[in-house]
Parts: sequence; structure tokens; C-alpha cells
Amino acid sequence: MNAASPDRLLGEYCLKELLSETSRTRTWLAEQTSVSRRVLVDELRAECADQKESFLADVRAKAAVEHPLIGSVYEAVAEPGLCFFAHELLPGATLDDRRKAAEPFKPIRIAHVLRRVAEAHLYHETLQQATGPIGLQHIHLDPQGVTRLENLAMAGVRSSEQAARDIACLGHSLQTLVADGQAGSTRMLTLLGWMRGEGLEASISWEQVRDVCAQIEQQLADPMPPASPTQPAPQARRKPPVTLIVSFTALGLVVLCVLALILRPKPAPVPSRSRLPEPIFISAGKHPTPDGTEETLKAFWISTHEVTIGQYNEFLEILETLGKDRRERTFDHENQPTEKSSHLPDDWSSLFAAAKSNGTWNNHPVTLDHPVVGVDWWDASAYAEWKQIRLATQEEWFAALRKNLDTPATLLPGPWLPVTSETPDRSPSGLLGMAGSVAEWTRRPATNPANPLGERKWLMIGGSFLKPGSNALTREWTDDRSLRRPDLGFRVVFDAK
Repeated sequence: MNAASPDRLLGEYCLKELLSETSRTRTWLAEQTSVSRRVLVDELRAECADQKESFLADVRAKAAVEHPLIGSVYEAVAEPGLCFFAHELLPGATLDDRRKAAEPFKPIRIAHVLRRVAEAHLYHETLQQATGPIGLQHIHLDPQGVTRLENLAMAGVRSSEQAARDIACLGHSLQTLVADGQAGSTRMLTLLGWMRGEGLEASISWEQVRDVCAQIEQQLADPMPPASPTQPAPQARRKPPVTLIVSFTALGLVVLCVLALILRPKPAPVPSRSRLPEPIFISAGKHPTPDGTEETLKAFWISTHEVTIGQYNEFLEILETLGKDRRERTFDHENQPTEKSSHLPDDWSSLFAAAKSNGTWNNHPVTLDHPVVGVDWWDASAYAEWKQIRLATQEEWFAALRKNLDTPATLLPGPWLPVTSETPDRSPSGLLGMAGSVAEWTRRPATNPANPLGERKWLMIGGSFLKPGSNALTREWTDDRSLRRPDLGFRVVFDAK
């Protein structure tokens, strides 16, 4: 819109360009001078000073959001005559940019993006967090194809109508972004129709949107010729999404079985794998902790890397064998919820298939030597029990990090990479992925030093490739051991004999 005055500063933020404004706020493109980082700054207009408290309440709601798909809040400032907050400038183009440019997506890509949007909204629903209306302008795709959402959290309690509002909105606006004549177009347009309420007696939920999108992704990823879409009979009874999911899946299985019988292809050779790095020894004695104290630890060995996809698959194969005798819960933690019936990571079939073929998953190259992701604490605990080892405590993890490294903040984060002796994201002692790759579950709950009187919560530690700005000193707390994320894995330790 308009360039800012060249000497206009808000705190340490140099305003570059006025991007938009409402009756209450102005949004600026700015540079955070201390770190030379481009950010967005939302400034409360001077004539709206009486709305300061409600403005800050919304900012607090946004700052409480901790999700890799949702933009972060960096800082809020409230001083006499000055009220603003700085937040993440999401990379890439928005879906609205693609709509204006008349650049539609293949259905499998729309399904992936919509599944990510659904996952972010399910996070808000879990926290009962109110959000503003979502539109195509709030959904960003970076140059690597990663989906990120603007932070729409607001103060207040989430209403039951918010999900229906947002689902219907995207059901309308995404229609023009579905490429015609592509495999899966009919299925994708059918889902968007359900989101608009067409052919349904009850509104579809975000959970159903996520599950149908996952089904579409899996079906379109199968190496089979596209089948002609089956049209429903004119008098067909309207069915809920779950029933139609089963129908789609059954049809896909029938086609796959017929092709298997006719073609009988030879199984593809499994790519050769590198030898994984050996664990690292940490001596007994006093070691620094993340909270600035010291703790005496027994000697132990720590895995150089997070547990890999290939390693975790070996665990799943054992569980499958035990399942034949109904002993698949042999390694479960004694407090594991009874309703948890599987240790399959999120989207495991797609992730493992891509890893076996050195393919891509969620637009990232992946191999069997990449750290496994999409696992909760119960999964990590069961794996460790099977191996007769354990998860690292945060004190052990930090002691290992500090071996031959005085200033952990200098360790440069790295992307999600296979763990080999050549992996560049390493500490001086050879530990991989401490500042980047994936965040990691730890063994036991801990107190957040920012709230020393608060309850102890389960701890995730280390940098994440999906969280810009995270590093080896990053810690996150949760009271939900069933939490799963596409950037969350674990590593193991074992006692020295």
C-alpha cells in the first residue's frame, strides 16, 4: 500500500511498508533491526486506545498458540501511546494468490493442503480456542510446498459454530483451485460439496475433513491406473462421509487385488542403507541442566540420533507378530489409555512407503534412515520397553548436548535429514539433530521455569525443522502424552554396564 517514513520505528522494528489497515489496526511489513529479520507488525491505531485491553487479549491468545503449522508471535509491546505486536512473516504465496493467478492444483495437492488446515483447526478445537474466520489469504505455501497458516486465534471461548463456518467457507472458495480432468478431481469436488453441506443431513467436522483428505491422498498415491469415477444413481440415498470413505476404500482394494493377480509384479528392491552412527558415552558426575543448575548423573550411553523410520518399523513388525497371539500390548506402558490400540505413527502407510522407495512425504525427501515422526509418548515408551532401554530425561539429553560444547546456542539447526556419519547437523561430540531435525519426547515430566509454581508437564526438547527459530535450547511442555506432530520423534539412552 504505502511506504512508511524511513525513520519510523516501533521499538526495535523499522517499518517498511503499510500492507493493510482496519478500523482498529494497521499491519506493517517491518524489519527487526537486532536480528535483521523481516516480520509483520500489527499496530493499534492511536484513535482506538480505548480498545487496548481487547487488542492485547487477542494478542495473548495468539501468543499461546504452539503449533508447527501456525504462525508465531514474537513480541508484544504496550506503553503509553504505543501498542503493537510483532509476528512471523510466513514465506511463500497464499492460496488466494494462486486463485487470482488462475493457477489450480492437482487434487492430491489440494487434499494435502486441506488436511493440514484441518489438523491446525483440530488443535484449536482441542484447546477450545476461538479463532477468526479463515480464508484463502490466510493459507500459505512456501517454495518447498510446506503449508502454514496465519495465526487467527482470538480471546474468548470457541463456539460450536466456528468449525461449520470455516469448513463451509473453504468448501466454497477452494472449488476454483481444483484442476479439471485430473485423477481425483471428482473425489475432491465431492468432499468440497460435503463441506458446503450438499447431500448431507449434518455438518461435516474437521476430523472428517482430515480423514477423507488422507484417504484421497492415499488413493491417488497408489501406482494404479485411474479408474473412471462412479456416479451415484439418481435415487441414491444420501450417505454420511464415513460410509463413503469405506466405499472408496473398498473399491480401491478390489482394483488393487485384481491388478495384483493379473500382473504379479516383482517386489521393488529395497534401497541400500547406510550404517547408523554408534551411540555416545556420557561419564558419571555433575552435569549442567537446562535450568542453570547442576545434577549428578550415572554414566550412560545416548543414541547419536533419533530413532529412525527403519528402526521403528522393526518394532511394528514385532507387534504384528505378537498380535497373532493377542500379545500386541506386551510393551505398553502400564498407564497407557485403554482406548489406544495401535502404535502406528500418523500417516504411517504413506510415510513408510515413501521411505522404502527413497521418495517424498509431505513434500520432503525421506528414507528409512530419517527420524521417525508422528509418534506420541506412549509409542516412544513402548519402543524403548521393547529394546529394554529408555527415553532420555531432559537432564541426560542436556548433559549429552553439552559434551565438548560450552555454548549450545551456537549449534546451527538443520533440516529433517537421514542420520548418517555424514549428516552435517551435529554437535562437536557427534550427536545429530539436537538443534534441528525433529523435536524429541523425554522420559518424565518437568516444571516449566517460566511458571515455577505450576504443575509438572511432559517435556519435548530440541529444535524442529518445522519451527523457525527453534534450536538446541528449545523446550516445550504439554499435559497430553497422546500428542503427535509431523516434527516430533524421540531418541533413547541406556545405562553403562
